[in-house]
Amino acid sequence: MKSNYQYFSGLALVSALCLSGMAQAQVAVIVNSKSLTATMTADQVSAIFLGKSNTLPSGAAAMAADLPESAAAREQFYSKVTGKQAAQVKAAWSRLVFSGKATPPKELATAADVKKFVAANADAIGYIEKSAVDGSVKVVLSVD
Repeated sequence: MKSNYQYFSGLALVSALCLSGMAQAQVAVIVNSKSLTATMTADQVSAIFLGKSNTLPSGAAAMAADLPESAAAREQFYSKVTGKQAAQVKAAWSRLVFSGKATPPKELATAADVKKFVAANADAIGYIEKSAVDGSVKVVLSVD
């Protein structure tokens, strides 16, 4: 028979896991504030970040910026936008790079670096937590 301590510890763990799932921040897919691209679908964004397309809807060559694998926003972005987990994304890019068909998105260390890169490059696209968005970039897709 379980002690009260074990029972309540289990409940605390389940509660923490449920709350962590609800506490995920919104992720915003961003482009340069002067970009002609106003909105994008998840399929369009997914195509760029999975190497299936290298252009923005405006026709400009896309310069994609990625967060590091350790970033929670990266996992949320890929699972919600592409429907793939980190290992699947990594495997897909390994095949593309090996075959010489595409170059993966530029990985930057922080969300601030992604925002700075996108703000400085007219054809850049990236993603950051929505709360970090400011006037230097434009949101083209919100991911809940």
